[in-house]
Amino acid sequence: MRIIRGPIAFSQFRIEKKLALLARILPGICNLRAEFIHFLDVDSPLTPLQEERLIELLAYGQAADDTAATQPACIVIPRPGMISPWSSKATDILHHCGLANLKRIERGTCWYLECGNGRRPGNAELDLIKGHLHDRMTQIIIEDVNEAECLFAVREAGRLAHIRLLTDGMAALQEANAALGLALSGQETDYLYEAFKGMGRDPTDVELMTFAQVNSEHCRHKIFNAEWTIDGETSGKSLFDLIRDTYAAHPGRVLSAYSDNSAVMRGHQAARFFASPLDHTYRYEHEDVHILMKVETHNHPTAISPFPGAATGSGGEIRDEAATGCGSKPKAGLTGFTVSNLNIPALPQPWESPPDKPGHIASPLDIMLEGPIGAAAYNNEFGRPALAGYFRTFEQAGNPSGTTWGYHKPIMLAGGYGVIRPGHVDKNTLPAGTKIVVLGGPAMLIGLGGGAASSVAAGAGKQDLDFASVQRDNAEMQRRCQEVIDQCWALGEANPILSIHDVGAGG
Repeated sequence: MRIIRGPIAFSQFRIEKKLALLARILPGICNLRAEFIHFLDVDSPLTPLQEERLIELLAYGQAADDTAATQPACIVIPRPGMISPWSSKATDILHHCGLANLKRIERGTCWYLECGNGRRPGNAELDLIKGHLHDRMTQIIIEDVNEAECLFAVREAGRLAHIRLLTDGMAALQEANAALGLALSGQETDYLYEAFKGMGRDPTDVELMTFAQVNSEHCRHKIFNAEWTIDGETSGKSLFDLIRDTYAAHPGRVLSAYSDNSAVMRGHQAARFFASPLDHTYRYEHEDVHILMKVETHNHPTAISPFPGAATGSGGEIRDEAATGCGSKPKAGLTGFTVSNLNIPALPQPWESPPDKPGHIASPLDIMLEGPIGAAAYNNEFGRPALAGYFRTFEQAGNPSGTTWGYHKPIMLAGGYGVIRPGHVDKNTLPAGTKIVVLGGPAMLIGLGGGAASSVAAGAGKQDLDFASVQRDNAEMQRRCQEVIDQCWALGEANPILSIHDVGAGG
């Protein structure tokens, strides 16, 4: 591993803002600096020309002051076992610039802090502020730059584990449910227990993980599809039936609803302007342009880590639009947030009460400072404008029971609309021998565990599982996937896609 110092990490405005925040927690802090640091995994020594080119490429931004270099108070790096979005883009750039023997580059941030008289904060003081210097969902803190070697460690593939259901009974299944963060209900554990007991074998951890994701509330919407008995009377309609009422009453202009990743309504004939994949020439296509739309929530990850949580909320919604029918084109987005009282330090309000929330959930103020930026950043980097949104606070205290009601776990809405060609609205059946193409970057556990994690009541799950339960935002990779999809739908009837689906939390 090679280590190369980088430029200043943040603008003076952001440093001053961060310093003001840290000073409220640790009043002795009087100075704060942040610099990027690069970690390189290189196959073989670089030639002099490659070395020169590498240094030129890494000289972006404002150069750090060499005379100010001291031992950093802490070093923030991406979580080991993942590839950060910055890494995937930067590594590609270096490869295109003739540095093919550089396997991968990652980037960290060195934080330099001073208290009075130039003193570095002690470990106890650092513990108070570390949560404000890194994102626990995407990053870790190390004390020495050489510890970053873990970023490039090659791990052995995990071994299949068997849950000792036949010998230890239901207790083994319940233990796995808690340890893996599967969010299985009592009915589900009963079902699995009887099913594997009937088969006369133990389940594997892979089988339980798969069942938990695809059968989670996040994916199956079991509560929304359930029968409801209120005051002894059974309701004739489920929550989903109530939602479908509008569609049932006005079905004429709706081409697809409640059966795909997004809904499609009939559009109007228009002239679409795009390039033909055959000769790469732009031309107008006069045809019916149908409109698709989608809105979904991304509450759990936004509560845990607002910026990447909201970013992947928008990314997942964009992915749902693209994965409608046989492929479509996302066009514009919206985002929305409902949180509890903001409790702005310099602007207290008479109706606000002291914050009372689980410690690992971000404050409403942090969510509103970081969440909208995360969602907007993803939309911008993907290339889709975010045109609308809303923001609301609600909290009610003073109940006879002493309970405070509020959106400590926020509502984060991600939505948007796009367009789809007439022949691509419905998915086709897949004949035997159909090829399946998996397109995109690495999925890892972070995305695949999201369905179950999102189904756990706020604060009820293990914090370590909460911080590992959402995809990492990588709008550039998603934009590349969309380019492929665009080339396919642009072929019209020759579109090779028979059916498309996104791989989300339980997809």
